[in-house]
Amino acid sequence: MKRHTSFFLLLAGIWIAPAALASGLQSQAAPTPASQPSTAQNPSQPAIPPLPAPRPGFSFAAKQTLTYSVDWRVFPAGTAVLHFESDGTKEHLTANADTIGAINLLFHVSDKFQSTFDREKGCTAEFDKQTVEGRRQISSTLKLDYAQGKSILDEKNLINGQTKHLEVGIPGCLTDLLTGVFYASSQPMEVGKSFDMPVVDALKTVVVTMKAEAKEELKTPAGNFKTIKVEPTAAAGVVKNRGQIWIWYSDDERHLPVQMRARLFWGTITFRLASIENK
Repeated sequence: MKRHTSFFLLLAGIWIAPAALASGLQSQAAPTPASQPSTAQNPSQPAIPPLPAPRPGFSFAAKQTLTYSVDWRVFPAGTAVLHFESDGTKEHLTANADTIGAINLLFHVSDKFQSTFDREKGCTAEFDKQTVEGRRQISSTLKLDYAQGKSILDEKNLINGQTKHLEVGIPGCLTDLLTGVFYASSQPMEVGKSFDMPVVDALKTVVVTMKAEAKEELKTPAGNFKTIKVEPTAAAGVVKNRGQIWIWYSDDERHLPVQMRARLFWGTITFRLASIENK
């Protein structure tokens, strides 16, 4: 199994990352020297729906920290800490993830993610990643230039210095791999109904359908929650036929992601909310 994307991307892009873990999402594009930037043209594809605006009355947290415990099968695998902070019309989301215990001895992961998006429209402006995964260390920045209609990726291998520059056309307002899981909280959720979100990856835009399946009560380290179980799916892209993913959102106005689970051919990874702090 190629480990070209960290286990934490199960949280950062839980509908896409399971396939990335198995097949290496970032290996789809060959490196391009920084002195010779390339602009990839999107092939013809079905129309991409617009990113739905937040529901009336919803507001992202002015300042909040969410901590998750991560298990692989029955083993503690790591921790993930998410921090939200408002800055005028923008929302900053930072995330840190580290492996622990025996999993850390087998394969060390220490990742940092940062995303900036519009609080009123949801459009991602920038998505940064710094990943340490075993002997692989990568730093990348994805900027979305809506005026020019393109996403701009700059990536550097911190081990060998190799760089990559890609520019890909985008259809309009998009969310990113990290923000998408949490942006979904801004949408109405009713069992039996669904909504679509266009999610940007460095090389493509994937339309993700979020379907509310059932109401369930969950017990997590952060407490007991009444939740709405949501399954993200996509008709195309690397998520297709790779496994099943579910997210349990709190059944209240916050729609906090209380639990996230990916059931894959190599095992099940589960994120459980461990604490909520308004700081």
